Amino acid sequence: MCAISGLVDVTGRTAGATDAVAAMNDAQGHRGPDGAGIWSSSQAVLGHRRLAVIDPEHGQQPRVLPLPERRGELVLTYNGELYNFRELRAVLRRAGHGFTTGTDTEVLLAAWAQWGPRAVEHLNGIFAFAVWDSAAQEVWLVRDHLGVKPLHYHRDGSRLLFASEPKGILAHPEVATALDADGLRLLSLPLLKVPGTSPFAGIEEVPPGSVLRFGRDGTRTTRYWSLADALATPEPAGSPAAAADEVRALLEDVVARQTISDVPLATFLSGGLDSSVITALTREHLGADAELRTFSVDFSDAEGDPGSRTAQDRLHARLAADHLRTTHHNVVLDADALLDPALRLEGIRARDLPNGFGDLDTSLLTLCRRVKEHASVALSGEAADEVLGGYLWFTLPEAVGADTFPWIADTPAHGRLHPRQQALLPERLRKELDLDAFVADEYRSALASLDLPDSLSPSARRQREITYLATTYFLPLLLDRNDRLSMAAGLEARVPFCDHRLVEALVRLPEHVRRGAGREKAVLRDAIGTSLPTPVRERRKSPYPTSPDPRYATRLRTQLTEVLSAPPDDIDAYLDAEVLRPDRATSGAGTGLVSNYEAEVVLNLAAWLEAYRPALV
Repeated sequence: MCAISGLVDVTGRTAGATDAVAAMNDAQGHRGPDGAGIWSSSQAVLGHRRLAVIDPEHGQQPRVLPLPERRGELVLTYNGELYNFRELRAVLRRAGHGFTTGTDTEVLLAAWAQWGPRAVEHLNGIFAFAVWDSAAQEVWLVRDHLGVKPLHYHRDGSRLLFASEPKGILAHPEVATALDADGLRLLSLPLLKVPGTSPFAGIEEVPPGSVLRFGRDGTRTTRYWSLADALATPEPAGSPAAAADEVRALLEDVVARQTISDVPLATFLSGGLDSSVITALTREHLGADAELRTFSVDFSDAEGDPGSRTAQDRLHARLAADHLRTTHHNVVLDADALLDPALRLEGIRARDLPNGFGDLDTSLLTLCRRVKEHASVALSGEAADEVLGGYLWFTLPEAVGADTFPWIADTPAHGRLHPRQQALLPERLRKELDLDAFVADEYRSALASLDLPDSLSPSARRQREITYLATTYFLPLLLDRNDRLSMAAGLEARVPFCDHRLVEALVRLPEHVRRGAGREKAVLRDAIGTSLPTPVRERRKSPYPTSPDPRYATRLRTQLTEVLSAPPDDIDAYLDAEVLRPDRATSGAGTGLVSNYEAEVVLNLAAWLEAYRPALV
């Protein structure tokens, strides 16, 4: 994993471009602690920061491939992993390409030389990369199927800037840090990620499964893969047992590909079904004699409540680890560490956003740093719930029947997070942003892109709609969080459930197969079978844990009182005056999906405003 950055000006590079890209590169240094590189020409400057995973000795970038027959060259800067690079290398060798390293970078560049933009049809992996074609005087930006790896850009006339993270683009001296009305809307919707957007004015995201071409004739973005295409097919015939066998075979292939690494590898093991499945298959692929390190997060004060989410995670993670004979690390955190303002700021800087998720973020960042002490790659169970309908809102009647994104439907089971967030805004801003209308437009637009088979029953149709919404508007939030916080620790987090072949197979399954006999993700439980102990295999969905320590809420409110006694300039432009009263900080904390949510929002926003100082435009 790495960071990429660059500047392309088709009319000729302006003075200072190399220094500007070097600054963009350095702003993303956390993503690539093992090396840095800059390549420049009269029209393009490409930058790269490297986290060495495959062939550590020979993976320096940007990488150049001369094309004498075209009187030009291809230059690649690449972030990601190609899990089928060995197969591709064999195919490309037969086509006449030679290789001098063991890297997937060299394979990717040869694939682009062989097939051009159609190379994406051959790729299996997670990636975000840019290819400068000097002969055609154009640059291509490419992002993986589900958008696991981030890629942002800024268009300014004849010039295009790009970087893995917004902070890379904001490091360019001519790009202002600013928010417009749409940016404020995005910041005000913490559980909704609109594809192709960022909150920062003038900075967009290459959508998942897309390629962007920029040249003298402007910019064009096209999709090469869409989940909508998989959902447009009829439900497959076959028994639940046959489906479980197919899922098992696919998962075995996916995990085998994703355990390829030239540096130490580990897995996250929360004790839930998804991470336990990935760990079990990793163990089987590596063999019984190989050491496999596993990691879970815990809290120092959680021993006293055996029924808490954390205690249950600890119990089931230990059951899985003992069964699979892993070297398990239970990473214990305490309230003082999680409430360190420096750690809060590091999480905010990692994500470039003031999301109010508090210890959900700081605990994950700390966990990733502990994993990094032992490994540079970790496999995660992320995305199984979205593609297999594992969340409560896939079945809760008032959520399923809501005429909106079901996870933000106004239901008690979801902690009413959407209306709670709106209530924090000043009345003027609530009226100006009209978030309900914005959400309704996005919802209608998302469903309009679906063309579902007429053969589906109404309930099956709705389940496919929710699966599409979850995978395109909710999962990207989690993938972005996972990528940013792991990369801030110099750790590559791999997500086997995001293999596009596996996703296509899972989302097509009939509901009685996905949820047989009322068991959420029944097909996954049947697929893993006796590879896991029964209590782990049959465990119900449990959310990512938060600190149960009552001192956390108490100290959080103390911090809030201190911040509100001397708040940052302009914070009242974002939050209602009632929310900003210092005495309100002692009135208690909210409950629901995120504990102490309102307090976390205020503290994160205050820290973000101090660090980023955005202008409102």
